[in-house]
Formats: sequence, C-alpha cells, structure tokens
Amino acid sequence: MAEQLICKNVSLGYDGNVVAGEIDFTVSEGDYLCILGENGSGKSTLIKALLGLKPQISGEIIRTGGTGAGDIGYLPQQTVVQKDFPASVREIVRSGCLAKCGLRPFYRKQEKELAESTMKSLGITDIAERCYRELSGGQQQRVLLARALCAAQKMLLLDEPVTGLDPKAQTDMYELISELNRGGVTIIMVSHDFAAATRYASHILHIGAHRQLFFGTTADYLASGVGSTFSERTEQ
Repeated sequence: MAEQLICKNVSLGYDGNVVAGEIDFTVSEGDYLCILGENGSGKSTLIKALLGLKPQISGEIIRTGGTGAGDIGYLPQQTVVQKDFPASVREIVRSGCLAKCGLRPFYRKQEKELAESTMKSLGITDIAERCYRELSGGQQQRVLLARALCAAQKMLLLDEPVTGLDPKAQTDMYELISELNRGGVTIIMVSHDFAAATRYASHILHIGAHRQLFFGTTADYLASGVGSTFSERTEQ
C-alpha cells in the first residue's frame, strides 16, 4: 500500500518546551493506527500537528500519495458547548462540505448527495431532521463522524472518539470505525482504551514522557516490553 503520512524525528511542544520528541512513524493506505500514552504525553498535540493546525518544533511531517490537508477528516474531542449545538443533523453533516464550497454560499447537488449517502452509510438518515442537542452521546458521535467523512474520505483523525459514551455506544462506535477502515478509510485514533486499541488497530504508536516508546504492528506491540507493561498498568 502507498504511504500517506510520514513523520521524521518530530518534536512537539509549546513555547519551545518539548512535550513529545523523537517521533518517527509511517502511515499507509488502509492502516488503522492507534496512538497510546499517558495523559500529557502529547497525543492530541500530535493530531493537531498532523492536521497542520500546530507547527512542530523540529522534524518533518510529510503527506504523500496525494494526501493533502484537505483529504483528512477530523473528529475532535467534544466540548460541552458542542454537545448543545442547536442545529439539525442534516445541517451539521452538510457542514463537512464547507471547505469544498469556498466562497460559494450554498451547497451544490453533489455535496448534498454526499451528505445523504454518508448519513445512510452511518445509519443516521432517520434522525436527519432532529436537533443535534436532543440526541444521545452515541448518536452525536455518529453525526460528527459523518461530518468528518464529508470533509475528507481518504483519512480520518479521531481524538478519543468514545469519551463519555456508555459501554454499548462505545462498542458500536469502535465497530463503525472498523467498518470504515475495512472500506478503505485510513484511521489514526488517539485512545486511552488499551483493549480496544489492540483489538482493532493494525499498528500502535506509543508515546511516553517526552519521547516515542514504540511504533509497529499491533502483534509486535503486544510482544514488546512497552506493550506488556502498559497492559498490566491498565488492568490494575
């Protein structure tokens, strides 16, 4: 598979202070990469750097294989304000097409059709007219995932997408993301869930205090000292 994203010795931080350094990994078409690590290790900062929202202190982030910033969809962590957003599901999903509109103040037919087909594929057509803030947490995340897919269908960056969901909704979301991956969408996901990460992901990037601890296949991660230690810690 063709490479889509390459990080070469990247350091990230704020005001010159390194939060995460020595980050080296490659993402290819169809990969499912989970980013693991302790709180404050720079996982969300890395996601912002991959999106081009935050410059790295040093190193290179290279998008290859025709994957530009506009080909990457983003599902950030939800805030309380976002959960109470007073718009319909259809309006929010269509808003993923805004970057395609440029200065045009309306959606074209193909953009409306993309929103409808995406809602159908994610099973939310029946709630298209409902107000977003009236939905359950799991439904809201499906809506935001649909919006991210409308923005870009090559790659999705997901920052803790199951936070705040009940166990069934978490499982449903993981299964949905896995299904999208099997359909050809490259997934990069920040997670605290060791069990889910090692069940669904093809590759693991583990970031420790100020530096990368592991990058490779999930099988190699589970066999490594880093994976074993983190597994024991999460089970305690």
